[in-house]
This record gives sequence, C-alpha cells and structure tokens, in this order.
Amino acid sequence: MTQLNFEGKKVLVTGGAGFLGKQVIAQLEKAGVKSENITIPRSKTSDLRSLEQCEAAVKGQDVVIHLAAHVGGIGLNREKPAELFYDNLMMGTQLIHAAYLAGVQKFVCVGTICAYPKFTPVPFKEDDLWNGYPEETNAPYGIAKKALLVQLQSYRQQYGFDGIYLLPVNLYGPEDNFNPASSHVIPALIRKVYEAQQQGATQLAVWGDGSPTREFLFSEDAARGIVQGAQFYDDAEPVNLGTGYEITIRDLVELISRLMDFDGELIWETEQPNGQPRRCLDTTRAKETFGFTAQVGLEEGLRRTIEWYRQHPD
Repeated sequence: MTQLNFEGKKVLVTGGAGFLGKQVIAQLEKAGVKSENITIPRSKTSDLRSLEQCEAAVKGQDVVIHLAAHVGGIGLNREKPAELFYDNLMMGTQLIHAAYLAGVQKFVCVGTICAYPKFTPVPFKEDDLWNGYPEETNAPYGIAKKALLVQLQSYRQQYGFDGIYLLPVNLYGPEDNFNPASSHVIPALIRKVYEAQQQGATQLAVWGDGSPTREFLFSEDAARGIVQGAQFYDDAEPVNLGTGYEITIRDLVELISRLMDFDGELIWETEQPNGQPRRCLDTTRAKETFGFTAQVGLEEGLRRTIEWYRQHPD
C-alpha cells in the first residue's frame, strides 16, 4: 500500500466550507497538511461550471478533493432535475480536466450512492453500479456524478492520471443543511420534530410510508474515510464509504423522536414518494484497500447532531 505523504502538499478542497468540507479540512490537518496550504474555492468568486475558473482554482495545487455539489432531498430533485444534472456534471468534468492539465498529483472525487440502480441487491457492491437505471427521482443527479467515475477511469487509462472515486452513503452531522426546501432526511426530521415541539404539536407528518431503508454515515467518519482514501488508495475502481447498517425510515423517525423526547403521533403521507426502496452498502473494499471502518454509531451521531441543531436553530 503506497502512501501519499501530505507534508508540504497544497490541497484544494471544493465544497470545503460545507458541513462535510469542514470535517475533511480537520482530518487533513490531522494528517499533516498545514492550514495555510489548504485552499477552499467559494462559489461567489469561483464558479466551477466555468473551465477557466476551474483552471485558476487548480493552479499550483498538488491534491484536489472534490466535494462541491448541487444537492438536496427528494423535493429539490423533483423540482430542479436539469440544474442538478448540469451543475454537477460541469463542475466535476471541468475540474478533473483542469487538474489533469495542471499536473495535479492526486484527484479525489466524492460521488453519490444515488448513482446506484434503483433495484440494487442489498448490500450494494461497487460492481453493481452499472446494473440498471437509478431511482427516477434522483437519476439526473446520480448519473451526472457517475459520469465523473468514467472520466477518471478514462484519464487513468490514457494519461496515467491518479484519480480515485469514493461513494459515501447518506451523510449527516453537525452543521448539516437544515433548510426544509433542500435538506436530506435526518436534518429534515430533526427540524420537523424541533418545530413541532416549539409549537406544542401533537402530530408529525412524514413523507412516504416509512418502509424504505437507509444507511447513514456520520460526517466526521466520512471525512476520515476521504482523507484515508487520498493517502492510501490508488486504483480505478470506485469504493463505498459507509457503516453497513440499514434502518427503516419508520424506525429512524421513531428513534429521532425518542432522542428528542417527542411523543406525538406520526402521520405518514403515503401519497408522497418513498424514494429508493433500500440503501445499504457493502463496505468490504474500503476496509481491505485502505483500512477504513466507521467509528460513530447512529444513535451517538444523532445525539451530537440534535445537540448542535438545538444550539443553532434557524
């Protein structure tokens, strides 16, 4: 196992100001990267949908970790599929090309499990990635991100470019996006329960019927996996990052309610979409190739996320 030595390296982290990005930066610093050698392009001044701005962003960098994404829950995916496809494809493909042209030593692309086929055998194995079409609600986003895997594999084959592709499962943690218009399931539920408590409500409406399963990875664990991958993984094949533990949405809602001391009635809005039926990853490859295993259990991670949101309600 060859190791990328971070000492003296300049690292570009797109999306570095986000809730995962902040954790990745903390893990980079633990791995020996000096804070002054970490660059975070901001969307207000660096539009990564522009090749010229991608070229400017990667100039002089040794490592690029691409976390930036236009992303959200089922609602946003239904409302803006074209934007999600275009923005994510253009950001990623131009950044990869610019990094190759600039002679970047290592490119770490963070993909999405929305790229997996709708009916993937559980647990999802990386080899199943191309065995069907993604779940329709998030297919434009998932396919745009999956195209970046093909690009990295092509650039490795033709140019010897060292790009790796990591597939984290649904993430959550402190500083997550709690905006109800675009948030994912855990922050959306925490906010819903919090607001129900503030209003003295005795009922809580939840989308779907509660039957789908999901797997969740705490942001601190995900960041550790990304940095370990950057250091110790150098191969064309994609790698799942997860816990291997799945929970139904119904059980998740009940767990969050219990942790937040909410004992109201749950109303399931079955006319709303469930999304993909099951999601749970096979995490064997990450463990075997670069020694990554998750350390924070779901209940502990939820407690830490709930505590943060109670201190920072928006």
